[in-house]
Amino acid sequence: MELTPAELTVLGLIVEQPQHGYDLEQVIEQRGIRQWTDIAFSSIYYLLTKLEARGLVHVPEAPVAAKSRRVFHATPAGREAAGRGALALVRDLRPAPQPLLVGLANLPLLSEEEYAHALRTRLAQVEERIAAIQGVQQAQAPLALPAREVFSYSLNLLQAERSWLAARVQVPDDEQD
Repeated sequence: MELTPAELTVLGLIVEQPQHGYDLEQVIEQRGIRQWTDIAFSSIYYLLTKLEARGLVHVPEAPVAAKSRRVFHATPAGREAAGRGALALVRDLRPAPQPLLVGLANLPLLSEEEYAHALRTRLAQVEERIAAIQGVQQAQAPLALPAREVFSYSLNLLQAERSWLAARVQVPDDEQD
């Protein structure tokens, strides 16, 4: 039973600490998780329902209050599935869909001017994303190992893309820092 990246992210947060949907939204927002995965606020409860139906999370019996929130806990099967999923994603190289490559494969459809403008626009967006991630990273310091690794990997990928883009639009890398 393989987990989607969104399912594994939510399950991992519940393994870390039992939470209800609103808590998950807060953690996802605070940690900048949407920078690297596609979990909309509206999908959190959908994912929780799927995980619960699969027996990976549960809500312990508790007295029902007028405004009680369902706090989800990981089951032993959920902990095991999360561990297996995380290990496989770290260990196994998988093709990562990259829409940029589809655009590059279709360059004959663009004029040289359109392509150059698109590269400059993307470079500016990459710069903004780097700054945003660095801001979130600094605001949350000191970071636990998982967060440090996510930020490090994300920033290194973006910096590599920035270097590639800068070479294409002939902007020296040292001007990017």
